[in-house]
Amino acid sequence: MAFELPELPYDYEALAPFMSKETLEYHHDKHHKAYVDNGNKLAAEAGLADLSVEEVVKKSFGTNQGLFNNAAQHYNHVHFWKWMKKDGGGNKLPGKLQAAIDSDLGGYDKFKADFIAAGTTQFGSGWAWLSVKDGKLAISKTPNGENPLVHGASPILGVDVWEHSYYIDYRNARPKYLEAFVDSLINWDYVLERYEAASK
Repeated sequence: MAFELPELPYDYEALAPFMSKETLEYHHDKHHKAYVDNGNKLAAEAGLADLSVEEVVKKSFGTNQGLFNNAAQHYNHVHFWKWMKKDGGGNKLPGKLQAAIDSDLGGYDKFKADFIAAGTTQFGSGWAWLSVKDGKLAISKTPNGENPLVHGASPILGVDVWEHSYYIDYRNARPKYLEAFVDSLINWDYVLERYEAASK
């Protein structure tokens, strides 16, 4: 199936001041669109155009770097937009998610510190993740477009730490961006949806 650029689930001003209209316009309309366009071209050339994005990501990992880069970034961004919402973030989590974070990660405050640390210490471009692996929650980081799918895990929350995700709004202050993401942007309902799907 061809990759398609999804509409943002909110308007361009909705996440301000934590993520500006300008950032969303560049990040969604230019960067994500490029991953979709390049991914479609490369998937067709590789004879994988009929597969789901998840299958393309897994099949191209380690075998077709160009296709993997674009397909993985498309997958990451399809979810990234939904992982944020106006008036999101903070420590009011759905009960089921809170219970899992308490038992697997030592509670919300430790999750927040470890998740921000993963994003801060990812050298260069990449992502920080909260995933379900072997039935438990785990925090990780990956370079470039790589994601937990190719490491046997199901991502339920990810934050983009490529500079285009934050440089307009935060310049080089990546930790400040990550703090704003956790405190003010995370759509915990979508994280719960992903958690429930991963836990089946």
